[in-house]
Amino acid sequence: QVQLEESGGGLVQAGGSLRLSCIVSATISSNAMAWYRQTPGKMRELVAIITIAGRTNYADSVKGRFTVSRDNAKNSVYHQMNSLKPEGTAVYYCKYVRAQIYWGQGTQVTVSS
Repeated sequence: QVQLEESGGGLVQAGGSLRLSCIVSATISSNAMAWYRQTPGKMRELVAIITIAGRTNYADSVKGRFTVSRDNAKNSVYHQMNSLKPEGTAVYYCKYVRAQIYWGQGTQVTVSS
């Protein structure tokens, strides 16, 4: 059973920054990794992807403000979020796929206006 643990969420004022971390209990070097977010009553939304080669892709709403990175040696993925907006308030999840999809418990990010 693969386990993921997200951390780094919290309360921040609009314009502020947070850095999320995701530690995976399995090797990630052969996996693309992704960050999603979800607000109550809405579907989970893809925010950012980082490929095995380290290429990144972002939702239009966060381009230029969020940066995803990975450290395969630590089986970890990071999500630097700058210039946060109130609409960025959500639970942020890390996603790992190996034969099935694994999610962490999520970390709450709250951006006050």
